[in-house]
Amino acid sequence: MTKIINSLLVSTVLALSLLQPVHAADQDTALKARFEALWNRLTGEKTLPGIATSNGRIEAQQILVSTKLAGKLAEVSATEGQTVDAGAVLARMETASIEAELAGAKAQARRSATMEVEADATIAQRQSELVLARQEYERAAALSEKGSGTMQQRDLRASQLNVAQASLKAAEASRHEATAASEAAQAEIARLQSVLDDTVLKAPTRGRIEYRLAQKGEVVAAGAPVATMIDLADVSMTIFVPAHAAGQIAIGDEARLILDPAPQYVVPATVSFVSSTAQFTPKTVETADEREKLMFRVKLKIAPDLLKEYESRIKTGIRGIGYVRTDPKAAWPQQLQVKLPQ
Repeated sequence: MTKIINSLLVSTVLALSLLQPVHAADQDTALKARFEALWNRLTGEKTLPGIATSNGRIEAQQILVSTKLAGKLAEVSATEGQTVDAGAVLARMETASIEAELAGAKAQARRSATMEVEADATIAQRQSELVLARQEYERAAALSEKGSGTMQQRDLRASQLNVAQASLKAAEASRHEATAASEAAQAEIARLQSVLDDTVLKAPTRGRIEYRLAQKGEVVAAGAPVATMIDLADVSMTIFVPAHAAGQIAIGDEARLILDPAPQYVVPATVSFVSSTAQFTPKTVETADEREKLMFRVKLKIAPDLLKEYESRIKTGIRGIGYVRTDPKAAWPQQLQVKLPQ
């Protein structure tokens, strides 16, 4: 029936256009008026001045929940149609090998901590030896100056002092090595803990599970999808409007949505995107009529607060009609006043 109406409409418009004087100044105005009158008679709908209208469908941002690591799925709790909060666990992977590596890294960290304690004790011992060696050298030097001691004794004490200083430096170097080993062990623990955390797949935001793509016990590759979900806070309708309407629409302009399954409700929305390039372009664009064939994509987004209130009713793919004001001064008619389910 729709095809018949459209065909009749096109034929009538062509016939009307042929009846117009070729160079009449008001040809476009008259043709537009006749077109609107004919459209109203055939469809029972009135054109809305200052408001662009187009068909569209409800879309939501889709999120792919994928594994970061390769491995075997120990649990998949995601259920299709389930609404989950951000951080909800959707799946878990087997972690026996990672936990074993983590236990080894923690053992190495304890060993490194013990090495640090031992190095501290060695440093204290070498410092004591250095103090004693310095005191003995100073006594030997004093006796040598008084003639009560020999040069040999002074040189021996000097050698012992140098050995004590070198031993202290070696102990301090061992302490630095033990510290580095401890830091490396802690870094390995942090890395393995991060890997262990990545084995738990969580919802990145609040949304609804759309598809469950893997089952418990399956071995998946790194990056393999386990489930898809839709973001319930990012829902919109995409429509296409002609060039003259797209040029008058601005980001943030008010819009209205009427969905086919619930035509009694009018949903408020705002323009969040207007394409900078035409989506449908004829082979050549030389006349004003051909420029009108250029269609631009416009995205009408529903407010997140409103989505949260009616999130149980959100369904992607539903068809409807989007209305956008091309004239900021145009008032919304009565049939496009906001009306929501109670």
